[in-house]
Amino acid sequence: MFSLFDMFLLMLFCAAVAWLWRGHGIRERALELAKQQCKKLDVELLDGAVALQRLGIERDARGRRRLARLYAFEFTVTGEQRLTGQLSMFGRQLGRIELDAFPINTPEEAPVATQQPEQRPSGQVIQLRDWKRQHDRMDI
Repeated sequence: MFSLFDMFLLMLFCAAVAWLWRGHGIRERALELAKQQCKKLDVELLDGAVALQRLGIERDARGRRRLARLYAFEFTVTGEQRLTGQLSMFGRQLGRIELDAFPINTPEEAPVATQQPEQRPSGQVIQLRDWKRQHDRMDI
């Protein structure tokens, strides 16, 4: 028959297996989020994997300290150099994604310096009277 200590060891073993199983599911979710982020930024996720770096205490979006799993992954823009990214997960919920600075690919088809005179680059100050004059002409 089982003694109380044997039952304790069995329960401890089951808890460890459940924790590892849940951790695997969280890692799969982190991998999916890393793939989505890389696709969104038009960079390539290398090795198709994320690696658990450590467990740590981090602040969530509300400023509360929570236990987080910190994952690392590698990506490339040009195919020549490996850059790193980090991802933190609070359970199955994404905490944050950080990527190393990388050069942004510009499409070669579109010429950079061709702007129509009507368009203004963002950040340029325009006078209100000029804007009103321009938009009054458009309504006519």
